Amino acid sequence: MSGKRIFPEALISLRHRLSSLPSRSKERRSIMQETANLYGLSESTLYRALNAHNRPKPLRRSDCGKPRILPADEMEMYCEIIAAMKIRTSNKKSRHLSTSECIRLLQDFGLDTPSGFFKADSGQLKKTTVNHYLKLWGYDRNYLVRQPPAVRFQAEHSNDCWHFDLSPSDLKHVKEPLWLDKDRGAPTLMIYSVVDDRSGVAYQEYHCVYGEDVEAALRFMFTAMLPKKDAQFVLQGIPSKLYCDAGPIARSRIFLQVMDYLGVEVIIHMPKGSDGTRVTARAKGKVERPFRTVKEMHETLYHFHEPQNEVEANQWLFNYLIRYNNMDHRSEAHSRTEDWQLNLPATGIREMCSWDRFCTFAREPERCKVGLDARVSIDGISYQVDPDLAEETVVLWWGLFDSELYVEFGDKRYGPYHSVNGPIPLGRYRSFKKTKQQKRAERIAVLAGEIKLPRAALENNPNDGSLAALVLVQEPPKTAFVDPDPFIEFTFPDRVAAKQAIASELGLPLAKLNQEQRDLINQVVAETLNKRLIFEQIHAFFNSPLKGKQHVK
Repeated sequence: MSGKRIFPEALISLRHRLSSLPSRSKERRSIMQETANLYGLSESTLYRALNAHNRPKPLRRSDCGKPRILPADEMEMYCEIIAAMKIRTSNKKSRHLSTSECIRLLQDFGLDTPSGFFKADSGQLKKTTVNHYLKLWGYDRNYLVRQPPAVRFQAEHSNDCWHFDLSPSDLKHVKEPLWLDKDRGAPTLMIYSVVDDRSGVAYQEYHCVYGEDVEAALRFMFTAMLPKKDAQFVLQGIPSKLYCDAGPIARSRIFLQVMDYLGVEVIIHMPKGSDGTRVTARAKGKVERPFRTVKEMHETLYHFHEPQNEVEANQWLFNYLIRYNNMDHRSEAHSRTEDWQLNLPATGIREMCSWDRFCTFAREPERCKVGLDARVSIDGISYQVDPDLAEETVVLWWGLFDSELYVEFGDKRYGPYHSVNGPIPLGRYRSFKKTKQQKRAERIAVLAGEIKLPRAALENNPNDGSLAALVLVQEPPKTAFVDPDPFIEFTFPDRVAAKQAIASELGLPLAKLNQEQRDLINQVVAETLNKRLIFEQIHAFFNSPLKGKQHVK
């Protein structure tokens, strides 16, 4: 019956009665027939009324999200061009062309693209419409320049990877630097730092330098790899990898050469802007964060007591680093020191070489022509070389820490040679820099002048029971240092060279010696090729009274 309708209350009651019955129950059909007869409706009409009851109605148009001025593909093409114009015109301060200006350029001049020339009709594009679809389809600049998710990495064992970097200290300068160049002013107080990737254990040192100095970096790396004077400072050994930025130190050929001799792989992180929109510099966070901690928790105390020189500053910094390394690990339930000790590799730590051997690694070749008088001059210091090298173009092996010079000509090495006129001593100059004080309120100024901090806060070593308990009594396993000896300075290459050196030391051919003396020389050369051990035994044998008489014939 047309015009008849069922009330909403009846539909609600009917729905409740049907919901208590199974979906295929015969009683459902009986209830529907009784209700339809009661209201004078057909069963189909009642079913339609029941399905349409409380159904949500759409609040948007059927063509929502589809442009009506242009086809969807053409509008998307214009959105891509406008988004590309904003990216192309962006600077480091995120300033770029506005949407209205991009539309004006498209309408008045058009743009050449790889797909061809595009020019929009006047009045075809509106700023609000374009902005709407830029955001709807993901062409908004905020979405396009958004950083990809960061990937966290962590070494499996201690000393697998060290992070290396340096940062200017907030103190800027010390009052009495140990050395300075009068022509360049006071050197900058720089913090050199390495951080173990697995445990987060850090080691830092102050160095007064002019810029990023390679020599200071090598001195720091040698100290960082040595066992420390305090047993609470556990970081030591040669790492497998060294992660650093692309600064002057990492680009230095001599620095890379020394790390290669030590068996350390230098990994340089990608520079800024080399991987699209990804900020690659955030990979240095593990070494940058300790800088901020030291500057906020330690260097702020320099307002009470300022170190006189870098030696005193390093003593205070070393005491703080012991406390820093015994703080909680970033993710584990123990300290950084404990994490370093618990995650040592199965082979143990690689021991560092001696300072003399380290100095030989820091040698860099330099081509030079020897003078007519068989002398070469480096930085105003003259060296007398072999007469055979006069007026020859040779390769000078001059180390950063050497006081001797080695010369290479062809396939043969000569040296070491000492300076003829002596090195020029560096001038030392000490000056006290005057600091400017800001005006404060009278009460704060008086309080600032009266408050004091005991020097024990900086000088004392935090060797209390809580920290001492964290130090393991058992020594970590160690692997002996494998000496490459690239300059053949400490050992002879073979037995023939060793016998030639012994003959030169004795001043006569070995054939003129008696059988006992020759047997001793053969025995010594067969046992070792170490120069120091060979000459010690030769001198002990030939310098005895009885053997000396046999030697002089």
